Amino acid sequence: MRTITIDGKSYDADALSPEAKAQLASIQFVDSELVRLQAQAAALQTARMAYAKALNESLNPLTSLGDTIRLPS
Repeated sequence: MRTITIDGKSYDADALSPEAKAQLASIQFVDSELVRLQAQAAALQTARMAYAKALNESLNPLTSLGDTIRLPS
């Protein structure tokens, strides 16, 4: 017997109605998609930060090397 717990109450998964099984399958699908999309969003955010850093370095090539430019007063 496979049991699932919903809102603190245990149920025999095999005894669920077809409609309840379908709803459970939908919840499991949505949960897995949310995990996948959150991982994808994290990867995209990391890529965005790398592109922004590269853009900043290409716009400010001397300062990105740690050099300081001093202009005469």
